[in-house]
Amino acid sequence: MARFDRYMLSQLMVLFGFFSLVLVLVYWINRAVVLFDQLIADGQSAGVFLEFTALSLPSVMRLALPLAAFAAAVYVTNRMSTESELTVVQAAGYSPFRLARPVFYFGVIVALMMSVLMHFLVPMSSARLEVRQTEIAQNVTARLLTEGQFIEPVNGVTFYIREITPAGELLDIFLSDTRSEDEQITYTAAKAFLVRENATTQLVMINGMVQTLRGPDQRLFTTSFADFAYNISNLIGETSTRGRRDAHLSTWELLNPTPELEAETRRDAARLIARGHDRFSQSILGIVAALLGFSALMVGGYSRFGVWKQIVGAIFLIIVVKAVETTGIRIARTDPQLWMVTYLQSFVGFVMIWFLLFWAGRPYLFKRRVKEGAAL
Repeated sequence: MARFDRYMLSQLMVLFGFFSLVLVLVYWINRAVVLFDQLIADGQSAGVFLEFTALSLPSVMRLALPLAAFAAAVYVTNRMSTESELTVVQAAGYSPFRLARPVFYFGVIVALMMSVLMHFLVPMSSARLEVRQTEIAQNVTARLLTEGQFIEPVNGVTFYIREITPAGELLDIFLSDTRSEDEQITYTAAKAFLVRENATTQLVMINGMVQTLRGPDQRLFTTSFADFAYNISNLIGETSTRGRRDAHLSTWELLNPTPELEAETRRDAARLIARGHDRFSQSILGIVAALLGFSALMVGGYSRFGVWKQIVGAIFLIIVVKAVETTGIRIARTDPQLWMVTYLQSFVGFVMIWFLLFWAGRPYLFKRRVKEGAAL
């Protein structure tokens, strides 16, 4: 690798690391806030919160890395152009296509990172995250042990705990069951305990009262008790069990779907194949994003007003590429034979890059045509 290539590649990698860190933190904090509200409010520990945020990190990185590659390419190209480094190298005989070589190397590195994420880390972390979410949803204690809030685990049942002591004692319990049309039952107790027995969970209430209001005649019956056991396992409906999702499958399984796999994931072959090829397309996007940011800033000569027009143009072009990606995925999901459309964004991106670099090597190409038209 030439000395200039190593120099520019080092600059790109440093800025890529910086922008990646910033974008990952922004996305991750946003995700962590949502998880914090869901988990801590449901009585989960800080350890579960950290586990869930860690499992969501690969998905966050998948979104951040292409954007960081694009931002790094734009920043480095702008700085080297402003400091006349690119001008000096071009004067030495380097064409725009030759200058793009270290950017291509940089894009390949980003593409390899994206490949590891798309084919291995994201599917594994997503599958593990869903397993842990199912376990949390099946945890009756976590759903019910919430201090100072009226919660409704199922329709028609309201549960309230004023305080939970460090010893696990529940103080001032209120439980209202209005699921029956014939009667409404309300349980109140000074304290209670949760007791696990085989596959059931019993709420053992101490020193309380049961109030039963009959619907037809609106008569109220009260019964005091010293202790009373109430089975609360049915308050949490059984979590629906289903097979793996398409996001959890390996790339090989996605590209070779079987009828059994379609039934398990509830996705047809076209959708599975499209998702498998989309993983490769997302990896290639790392190369496209880096080269597109570089080539857009190579167009146009020096201006004392800077290259803000080229930067705006580069952002517009990357938006166009993402729009093409959405269209390609939608088309590929309609027919298994149209899987190649998932790579439409990469094809369009490389065509844009070639055209911009071709234009950068001939800066007066369109200006000459305009002058000739004006002379005529």
